Amino acid sequence: MRVLVVGAGISGLAAARGLIAAGHEVVVLEQAEELRLGGGAITLWYNGTAILRDLGVDLDGSGQRLTTLCLRTAGGRRVLDFDLEALADRFGSAARVIPRGSLITLLESGLPEGTVQFGARLAALQADVDGVRVRTQAGEDYSGDFLVGADGVHSRVRALVLGDGPAALTGAAIWQGLTPAPFDPGSTTTLMVGRQGDFGYMGAGDGLMQWFFDVPWSPDAPPEDKPLEMLRRRFAGWGSPVEQVLSSLADGDAELFPHTRHKVPCRWGAGRCALLGDAAHGMPPVMAQGTNQALEDVATLVECLAEVPDPGAVVGVYSAKRRRRAALASTLASHGLAVSGPRTFMQSEYLMRMNGAAPPRLATRGFGRLLSSLSSRI
Repeated sequence: MRVLVVGAGISGLAAARGLIAAGHEVVVLEQAEELRLGGGAITLWYNGTAILRDLGVDLDGSGQRLTTLCLRTAGGRRVLDFDLEALADRFGSAARVIPRGSLITLLESGLPEGTVQFGARLAALQADVDGVRVRTQAGEDYSGDFLVGADGVHSRVRALVLGDGPAALTGAAIWQGLTPAPFDPGSTTTLMVGRQGDFGYMGAGDGLMQWFFDVPWSPDAPPEDKPLEMLRRRFAGWGSPVEQVLSSLADGDAELFPHTRHKVPCRWGAGRCALLGDAAHGMPPVMAQGTNQALEDVATLVECLAEVPDPGAVVGVYSAKRRRRAALASTLASHGLAVSGPRTFMQSEYLMRMNGAAPPRLATRGFGRLLSSLSSRI
């Protein structure tokens, strides 16, 4: 089968690898003129690293393996420590942080030369019972038996196939960066939660640290010319190492990404056109589920294309298999953190410490069950 994949991000390149390994001919259409290697680091949970291993992607030596997830109050008091190594033994794969550009490079390096066609911005799409046809803005035509829309939260494929609008803003945003680490965070990923929002940091390998602040945000608010000053004001009085991290940054290090959320559709496409990743279920970065859910999509779609004889019936089977878990991940990501309003009371210092009374082993087991409920791989 000849498959057209729109988008050369993580999900699109992963889909290309899986489809080629399954014996399909694949062309990836990317609107940019080259691979986009920017952005911060990606947290891969156990399902994500397992699926990448299934796709032949060797992550050893890339990024940072995680052994502990530490939850703290805004004042810096420990609430819970989750034993990520115990879960690695249970699931047979490890949690890892890796720069997005490094993962993109690893995924692309395993593709045959010429698989990715750059400068191919989608202009029109036509699908019928016999196949799909695409025209780019440059006037180039591509045809295939099936099409995969992996073109992100602002998906052109989703707009053409489902006819709906862009993902909705949630009222929050993340300021984040991948910068030289001002200290060694080791193999621990730390999340500090308070009524003003949250702050997290973790090593990403090669002396780099991924850090982020989640805060309220409105598109009507004036642009932040000095985001570091705003973050220092908002998170003043927070425990170590908030000030240390902020003091290590320079203007331009902090990038703003508004939280968005797509309604997870009942059918992830139509006819011979399927959506995956953010094109199907864009969600806030809380709990770091976006990439991991996209990789779940890839594994399931490749499986469905192998098992369902009629390409026109693949979307229905694929949607049914993936919708419940993706919708649950989206709900958890959208409601797992409050940055304003009465729900922030649950993130006060006192209640955070009260909620951290569970024994570490029990907390780790519960976290593992949560991750398992979001995956069909682990």
